[in-house]
Amino acid sequence: MLKSAIPFVFVLLWSTGFIGAKFGLPYANAATFLFIRMVLNVLVFVVILGVMKPVMPKGKLLFHVLVSGLLIHGFYLGGVFAAIGFGMPAGLSSLLVGFQPILTALIVISLSSERLNPAQWVGLFAGIFGIALVVQGKMSWNIDAQPFYAYMFVFLALLGITLGTLYQKHFCQGVDLVACAMWQYVAAGVFFLPIAWLVEGFEVTWSLTFTLTMIWSVLALSVIAVLLYLYMVGQGAASKVTSVIYLVPPVTAIQGWLFFDEAFSTATIIGFAVCALAVFLVMRAPKLSISR
Repeated sequence: MLKSAIPFVFVLLWSTGFIGAKFGLPYANAATFLFIRMVLNVLVFVVILGVMKPVMPKGKLLFHVLVSGLLIHGFYLGGVFAAIGFGMPAGLSSLLVGFQPILTALIVISLSSERLNPAQWVGLFAGIFGIALVVQGKMSWNIDAQPFYAYMFVFLALLGITLGTLYQKHFCQGVDLVACAMWQYVAAGVFFLPIAWLVEGFEVTWSLTFTLTMIWSVLALSVIAVLLYLYMVGQGAASKVTSVIYLVPPVTAIQGWLFFDEAFSTATIIGFAVCALAVFLVMRAPKLSISR
């Protein structure tokens, strides 16, 4: 029972990342916010590692962990935060990276002998339709938005989370989850540092909102949610794990209503039901695998 609830706890936490970006970006640019977050992540995980004392990845395996961290945390988080920073609505960014299950499934079947069954195809396309229904009322861009750059970065985020998930599943089997997460944050921090320092000027307006947002981002997202995500990747097929992402836009929509007064509509409620059906159809089917 507890194990079956993990994907839904993950969705609840993961969805707050889009709302956190809206709270945090008025006080620091994307790379600066994320560099500070990565540094704090590493410090927290060093403490955890000191208590747990797991076997640390070395050599070629460490290299693979660093690459997965660059993709999952560097490209994905960096792309989402940059897109929202360039004026893209949080709901729209959630919708676009929600195409991850479709892209993941297509990559998986192109690299293996597995094929999607009809129920999975119905589920995948139903998920896209459901996401569109949920967030269709949240498409108003900021007045000073730069759509070209926003779309470019959100596409980078989509590639990052898709390829990072597949890379993690294929090359990082057997790595301790805590050790893996710590080194992934190191890779992402190294990636964000020159951007934050040379491009953004490392400017931060410290406030209570920014501080609380950072604390939540580190503890709830980077510690709890990411460990749940890595656990799911290690336990199940990549195409099924990523299908849970379908539930992120609906939950994000609820949080947008709670924190930013973003109204619900009939289409949103219908979208909830369609997304739930999509997750059921994709996750109940036989798993896909990538041949080595």
